[in-house]
Amino acid sequence: MSTTTANYFAELSAISVGENIEKKGEFSYLSWPYAVAQLRLFDETATWEVKRFDGLPFLTTDFGTFVEVAVTVRGVTLSQIHPVLDADNHVLLAPSAFDINTSIQRCLVKAIALHGLGISIYAGEDLPHVDGQEKPVKPVTTAKPNQGNVVLLTSKQLAFIKRLVKDTGTDEEQLLSFFGYDTLEQIPKSEVNRVIRVLENNQAKAA
Repeated sequence: MSTTTANYFAELSAISVGENIEKKGEFSYLSWPYAVAQLRLFDETATWEVKRFDGLPFLTTDFGTFVEVAVTVRGVTLSQIHPVLDADNHVLLAPSAFDINTSIQRCLVKAIALHGLGISIYAGEDLPHVDGQEKPVKPVTTAKPNQGNVVLLTSKQLAFIKRLVKDTGTDEEQLLSFFGYDTLEQIPKSEVNRVIRVLENNQAKAA
């Protein structure tokens, strides 16, 4: 193996990506067109593959939907698995085609980072959360009724959600735990659609 091949990770990780980092809220992302362009300029033979699961470019489980992308650079293939997330980096249990496509692009960039390019962006991403929580707590989920500027769901929306919980046989405590609320009454209006999507997804599975 040549010196350049053995040391390609060091070369890719040394490329400055700062000017191409995109910021969405508190999260940083590397532009996927830039990542692909830099990769191809570095190795014109580099390739990538979106993995298929029974012919589909995603895998749906009870814990969420996942995508996988494998990138090959100078004969070395590294694979990255990525959950389909929303803009706040929370798992989507009923993602749209757009959500899946976006996740594939983000997964591609992370797979490229495994080879060195832009890997510094993800430093600290796997640090444990405070108090052993399994996921970051969204500020809105800790809000109590009439606290701050949070707009709560309407009585009709609450009744609809309660009916869905009953009709689908969903465990209310598990649902509340997943979203981070103590009671259904604490659900903010901005989160109603996500809660309903999860319940309707449970309904479809039970059908």
